[in-house]
Amino acid sequence: MASGAVAKSMASESKTSWFGKNVGQQFRDKDKPTHVRQSNIVAAKAVADAVRTSLGPKGMDKMIQSGSGDVTITNDGATILKQMKVLHPAAKMLVDLSKAQDVEAGDGTTSVVVMAGALLNCCQDLLDQGIHPTQISDSLQTLSQRGCVILKAMSIPVELTDRESLLKSAATALNSKVVSQFSSLLSPMAVDAILKITDIKQVNNVDVRNIKIVKKLGGTIEDSKLIEGVIFDQKAMGITKVEKAKIGLIQFQISPPKTDMENQVIVSDYAQMDRVLKEERQYILNIVKQIKKAGCNVLLVQKSILRDAISDLAMHFLAKLKIMVLKDIERDDVEYLCSTLNCRPIASLDHFVPESLATADLVEEIATGAGKIVQVSGIQNPGPTCCILLRGSNKLVLEEADRSLHDALCVLRCLVKNPALIAGGGAPEIELAMGLGDTSGAGGVDAFCVRVFASAFESIPYTLAQNAGLNPIATVTDLRNRHAKGERTAGINVRKCCVSDILEENVVQPLTVSQSALTLSCETVRSILKIDDILYAIHD
Repeated sequence: MASGAVAKSMASESKTSWFGKNVGQQFRDKDKPTHVRQSNIVAAKAVADAVRTSLGPKGMDKMIQSGSGDVTITNDGATILKQMKVLHPAAKMLVDLSKAQDVEAGDGTTSVVVMAGALLNCCQDLLDQGIHPTQISDSLQTLSQRGCVILKAMSIPVELTDRESLLKSAATALNSKVVSQFSSLLSPMAVDAILKITDIKQVNNVDVRNIKIVKKLGGTIEDSKLIEGVIFDQKAMGITKVEKAKIGLIQFQISPPKTDMENQVIVSDYAQMDRVLKEERQYILNIVKQIKKAGCNVLLVQKSILRDAISDLAMHFLAKLKIMVLKDIERDDVEYLCSTLNCRPIASLDHFVPESLATADLVEEIATGAGKIVQVSGIQNPGPTCCILLRGSNKLVLEEADRSLHDALCVLRCLVKNPALIAGGGAPEIELAMGLGDTSGAGGVDAFCVRVFASAFESIPYTLAQNAGLNPIATVTDLRNRHAKGERTAGINVRKCCVSDILEENVVQPLTVSQSALTLSCETVRSILKIDDILYAIHD
């Protein structure tokens, strides 16, 4: 009897403990989505805080050291985040956000991350008030749509024939870079390059890959120039100057053929060895004779990974025939060269005919500092491309100048796609904050969320003022008052350390940059907000 009671009691305790454990686990699982969201928001905000000090013309630079010891100095948001070691999956989403802004607009890569960080901060406040993530996410969609309308309303249409407006836009993109003191040189260079490759009356887009930037160490950035023709960062082999050049671009090798990886050729005596060498010599000689027969006197040889693109014996024969050789042409440059020189790539010897060659007045090797380049000038029927020779005193300056010039080119591309300018200096963000904050006549959770999110846009002018050494609270308050009076182009003038009409200071940016930053940051924050669990995949 006693044993039955004990068994019943144990069964009851077991059932209670099992049920209690399940209930506890259930409550812990209910809290899990909240913890996951908080973790994601904290991680993403940490990335935004890391690049916040790099925003604006007075922003600080970051020194990034790679595992191999290479050092990069930059204040470009996309470059910093691309090279930063980020482990948290939500933080990686902000890295992708900066990359997307770089692809879409080319500028505003720091602003978009700072904006996303401020929106996430508002999301945390709304979540703490008990608002459901789905409602917050829907209000972000509304915010994005209304914000784009406000930005378009304050934009100024621009004619692409107005060179002055293009120069202002390019200079604004360069003023926040390490090489900002050279913006008066690089801005006209970028504008001339874009206008050279674009027929602004017909096209509505620009392929920046048609502008080749060749970096050469030595000299200063002031020695950089826009080249008429094309330049190669290689030494000429054979002769160093050719007039009335016939240029051929080959994709086959001028070297003895090799066997497959698994096969071997065993030569047992000297007679066979002499025969092999004689056959190789005859094989190369036939190729060289065919090249000369077609009238080619400048040969561009594509880089080969299977075997030597051109052998020493072939070089000897070509030098005797006075044919200039440029080897190791990268595969990625073939399309650009064919478009520039107006020639066809030659994949086999059978196709090496005069019709496949390009014609130029002069091809010569030029000394530049410690190195040499080969310049092709006077190209007949050149394609819509151009080339920029970029000089710099050291590798760090040269790489930063390359990144800055690329950003300026992308900004001008934005103007070709959407010819409208907008004031800079935090003016559009304050206009967004005030326009979205005014929800008179609207009610409900959606309007409340939009009103809270409107304050997030003040983070851009606040950070601009902070990085410039101004009092951020007083500066943003003054900026709001000026906009409330109807001064829509009032912005933070970091040079004069005051709030002024930013259009008079020529601080302008394409409308696409601001609209893209707003849209992409809202999309990323929505994605982070919708995540309620992190699962780990099975390893392959």
